[in-house]
Amino acid sequence: MQRGFVVWLTGLPGSGKSTLARGLESVLKEQKLNVEVLDGDEVRTWLTAGLGFSRKDRDANVRRIGSVAKLLARNGVATIVAAVAPYRDVRREIRLDIGDFIEVYVKCSLEVLTSRDPKGMYEKAIRGEIANFTGISDPYEEPLDPHLVVETDHQVEAESLAKLVARLHELKYLSCSQITAH
Repeated sequence: MQRGFVVWLTGLPGSGKSTLARGLESVLKEQKLNVEVLDGDEVRTWLTAGLGFSRKDRDANVRRIGSVAKLLARNGVATIVAAVAPYRDVRREIRLDIGDFIEVYVKCSLEVLTSRDPKGMYEKAIRGEIANFTGISDPYEEPLDPHLVVETDHQVEAESLAKLVARLHELKYLSCSQITAH
């Protein structure tokens, strides 16, 4: 049976979490692994609908995603979570609960996020038109000890993906030395 694990991609909105998650999903599926992606934006429509953006609701959102990820992982699924998860204490709680958990900080500067934001959400948040926007009017607590940091404002997607796959191999979550990012 395949060993289940959770790769949790955390970072500011628009940092590249979903893109990296889909890239990793492709790499793992090519290796015939059972894979599921839990994308924070998608999950809010079916698992956490009705939750707002208060700290209490954000924590509930992350805990629910973590609960689903844990169930998948314990059943042998490589689970990739792409969710902001802005608060360290809840990320740490989920990390300890799941065990086979790889925290990846998808780091990107606010300047780059603002410049590549097609919907203009950052500009609206800066002008005060969007309340509780993570990184602007609501905090984002950077991970203190992630398993990996990818800097999407300095790396192209293929570089970030290659670093992630290499790290998973180093941590023994991937055992085949032929696994490479494309």
